[in-house]
Amino acid sequence: MNKWLTLCFIGLVGLTAGQRALSADESGTTAAPYLLSGAPTFDLSISQFREKFNADNPSLQLNEFRAIATSRDPQNLTRAASKINENLYASTALEPGTMKIKSMQITWLPIQGPEQKAAKAKALEYMAAVLRLFTPAMTRPQSLQKLQKLLTSGKNKHYYASIEGAIRYVVADNGEKGLTFAVEPIKLALSETLQGENK
Repeated sequence: MNKWLTLCFIGLVGLTAGQRALSADESGTTAAPYLLSGAPTFDLSISQFREKFNADNPSLQLNEFRAIATSRDPQNLTRAASKINENLYASTALEPGTMKIKSMQITWLPIQGPEQKAAKAKALEYMAAVLRLFTPAMTRPQSLQKLQKLLTSGKNKHYYASIEGAIRYVVADNGEKGLTFAVEPIKLALSETLQGENK
């Protein structure tokens, strides 16, 4: 159990570290977007997410998420994780109180040997299912194709992000140490021109 919690924490820290590095390069800030005060949330609590995910994906079930408490977490964030199997887990960053999702992540820890291909295929199925849950218009083949495009773009990068509409897709590829795929909401803002015309 301790090993599993440690692995979950490492996945969350790895994704955060990659985002911090990118954020520092782009805007001078040092925090991942979902760590910032006022960061947006999906209009979905973690229990609603799990219920919908399990109903939509009978062959890809998620167990109950358990809180991961660390002294380094800011007060505006609660972390939780759900073990899928020995090399695959789901983790999330939540808004305290409402438990609404700020970031939903699936992390695969690569294994060597004859089971590697099947284990990776299962990980990709979970990642595509998360993508579909937040982008319901996508079919299963479309979500797998979109995921493959994102993973290819993020290959061997500690942090890769692609924004589409109000969603940020994040890939953190740490090679043999693991692969994390995340879906996060972003704040949309009208351009100044549009804001002026709407007054």
